[in-house]
Parts: sequence; C-alpha cells; structure tokens
Amino acid sequence: MIDMLMVGVAGAGLFAGFTGTRRFVRDRLRFVDAVRKPSAPWLAGAVATLAAAPVAWILPVLGGGTAVLFGMAVGAGVVKGRREFGRLPPG
Repeated sequence: MIDMLMVGVAGAGLFAGFTGTRRFVRDRLRFVDAVRKPSAPWLAGAVATLAAAPVAWILPVLGGGTAVLFGMAVGAGVVKGRREFGRLPPG
C-alpha cells in the first residue's frame, strides 16, 4: 500500500514539474534571452533538485531519487517549452 502511495506522489510531482515548467517557459519566458542558452535546462533542473531535496528528506514517502527525477522533469520541461515557441537561433 505504501509503495503505491510513493509511486503516486512521485508521478504527480514529476507530471506537475514537467507541465508547469513547460507552460511557464512557453507563455512567460518567450522573450527572455537567458532561456535560449544551452545551460538553461541544466540550471533549472539543478535548482529544482536542490529545492525538492529538503521536502524529500522530511517526507519518508519520498527519497533522494525522487528529488533528482523532479529536477530532470523540470529540465525537460524547459527544453520542451522553448521548442514550442519556435526554432531557436544558433548561439
């Protein structure tokens, strides 16, 4: 039972991280040059991982792997969101 709860919480967090980041990048950061840099998804993923680490440490249902997966989902959301507003110029 607790395993299903862990998978459900982790899946919901990953889904919310990806879709929320994708929507935010697509709608709000369209004209921000910093989101076009190749390091933007890595930076966003690292910040999200660091932000999720205390929550994963406090809640016994989550673990460090869930925080890392959340950071990866946020980074993937940045990539997908900036692809949705057109082809990126080089550089």
